[in-house]
Amino acid sequence: MVDSQYYLPNDIGISKLDCGEAFRLLSSQEKLYAHYLSRAAWYGGLAVLLQTSPESANIFVLLQRIFRKQKPPQLEKVATEAGLSSEEFKAFLVYAAGLYANMGNYKSFGDTKFIPNLPKDKLKALVYASQAFQEQPVEMEALWDSCSYLLFSLEDRQKQLGLGDKGITTYFSGNCSLEDAELAQKFLDSKKLSAYNTRLFKRDNGGKTCYEVRLASAVQKDTAVEGECNSCCGSFIFEEKDFTVKRGDYAPLMEKVCYYLQQAQACAANDNQRKMLEEYSRSFTFGSIEAHKEGSRYWIKDKGPIVESYIGFIESYRDPFGSRGEFEGFVAVVNKAMSERFAKLVSSAEVLLPELPWPREFEKDTFLKPDFTSLDVLTFAGSGIPAGINIPNYDDIRQSEGFKNVSLGNVLAVAYATQKEKLTFLLEEDKDLFIKWKGPSFEVQVGLHELLGHGSGKLLYNDDKGKVNFDRSKVINPETQEPVSSWYQDNETWDSKFSTVASSYEECRAECVGLYLCLNKQVLSIFGHEGQDAEDVVYINWLSMVRAGLLGLEFYTPESKSWRQAHMQARFVILRVLLEAGEGLVGLEEVAGQDGKPDAHITLDQSKIHTVGKNAIHRFLCKLQVFKSTADVEGGRALYDHYSTVSDSGAHNFLRLRETVLLRKEARKLFVQANTRVNGDKVELVEYEGSEVGLINSFTERFQDDAEQLEADLLEMSKKDAPYWC
Repeated sequence: MVDSQYYLPNDIGISKLDCGEAFRLLSSQEKLYAHYLSRAAWYGGLAVLLQTSPESANIFVLLQRIFRKQKPPQLEKVATEAGLSSEEFKAFLVYAAGLYANMGNYKSFGDTKFIPNLPKDKLKALVYASQAFQEQPVEMEALWDSCSYLLFSLEDRQKQLGLGDKGITTYFSGNCSLEDAELAQKFLDSKKLSAYNTRLFKRDNGGKTCYEVRLASAVQKDTAVEGECNSCCGSFIFEEKDFTVKRGDYAPLMEKVCYYLQQAQACAANDNQRKMLEEYSRSFTFGSIEAHKEGSRYWIKDKGPIVESYIGFIESYRDPFGSRGEFEGFVAVVNKAMSERFAKLVSSAEVLLPELPWPREFEKDTFLKPDFTSLDVLTFAGSGIPAGINIPNYDDIRQSEGFKNVSLGNVLAVAYATQKEKLTFLLEEDKDLFIKWKGPSFEVQVGLHELLGHGSGKLLYNDDKGKVNFDRSKVINPETQEPVSSWYQDNETWDSKFSTVASSYEECRAECVGLYLCLNKQVLSIFGHEGQDAEDVVYINWLSMVRAGLLGLEFYTPESKSWRQAHMQARFVILRVLLEAGEGLVGLEEVAGQDGKPDAHITLDQSKIHTVGKNAIHRFLCKLQVFKSTADVEGGRALYDHYSTVSDSGAHNFLRLRETVLLRKEARKLFVQANTRVNGDKVELVEYEGSEVGLINSFTERFQDDAEQLEADLLEMSKKDAPYWC
């Protein structure tokens, strides 16, 4: 069989995301509001299939058609008769569950492709023996033929997401290069258009290069339509190249999103929610990021809602260029007890921010106190579920108007539960303490990371009218001791300037803020940790980070010398910084395991965290912030690339350690989410067991109302794009 990193193991952890108690406490109106928002999120989330790989949508439809006709227990008998062993049938179910959970056939965390862990002829036999195939043999055979090759293919370029010859992406046509992405960004900047909800398609027109920028929208007309002042669509010449801006990407899905957002408006609790949904709907109707930004402003003003949600093209981790957002939508219910702790952290923010290691001039003029709540997730549609979020991602809003932080409590509860026998790379004497404090320490880290990590730091700007937000004569760069010499110009953003490195660099900065501020006794007290317990929380938080840095090597691709996951690259960088600090702070030793195979041990000297460790993070964090504040892309990239380098030279052979990490890796858990349905005048919560069968059933029942039309739409959209991937 192929390398184990390219398939999901049969014993993969699958957990139910429990929100039953939180949902039951909602009023009838709140339940209906949550239901409609969830429907909008689930339909919009299907766009991720089209954002991930050429074959994802077709595989999804193939699976939906099979499971709609026969649930897994019924299909098992068919599988046995078709010659599959019980292990092979289980592998098929695990693959299906993985595809649903990742919204495509690439892992949402790490961007590696995964294929079914059974022979292709066995899977084909099962497909052909299924009831779905018996009822529609011509259609099902065509569907199988359209995706079966790519379903199993592990050619080098197809092993991971990336641009050009480095991997697969459907944010850009197959003939696009990094140079094309850079040119398109300049064009978008010149038109004051955001890349968040776009894709780029390049074609040759009689020897002339033409680019099509496609906006996600329900409306497919490229002229101004009712309800819109003017259209940004049209044909343009930019740097002697033809550019066309068109609408209608994912149109059938965006229509569904708008429909359900409009239904939710009638159940909104206040004007801010109503206006927010109205603007979101306008955004997805016309493809307007400005409307989405307006909706985000109302969202920030909607303080402390019982039902919290956000939806749109949000995170840019998976765009190889770092500017286009993947669709996600979540709906969650506030956990009041945990939210009280986060509220105390927000209240302490103005005392804690000056503790950070950069000069006052590099911090925002005023800290815009955000909502910070702990939520139990009801719905999280997209490619994966994070533990915490800081949004909106629009720099101009976050810098001057505010943001919100959320910690996803029921995700934390199950995602970081650890079994002792599965704990790798730690000394035996650290394991019990690690298991005891991993959850509480991560809660502290998430809180600091989201609120004071992503929420801190000023970007120095000079807009097109010459207005600056800093005093050029007084702001001194602490790294050079000279006046700052660079800053952001009008229309430039953090993402557009730092592009491919922006996501990971920012995650690294936020992680460092968490490590640095968790040393503060006031912070630990807010989370209920005092005395020795507080010291243990600090120790396990730092130990978790250096261990995560080693585990991060799984997400590095030596062939292309590239990282596939922003957070894990960030943690590896921090490991390198702490190893470099020396003085015995962090130890990393290659050993032979009890099974005789290569292993490694990572150690941390607890007595040196507050001195050697703190000083190392202080120096590094200051550099990260200064490069970010001053838009110094060259300096920032050089620093970050240096620590991101994975080589076999130096004190540690990280390339060899990567092989050890792959040998002992554990698959990331999958989550099973509930559905909601309206029954008469009540909204019911439909829950499923935490297994591959539960996950599959949740998806087949999620779209049963209009399954055939939805599947036809997905196939049509996939077919329309197909010529661009060659």
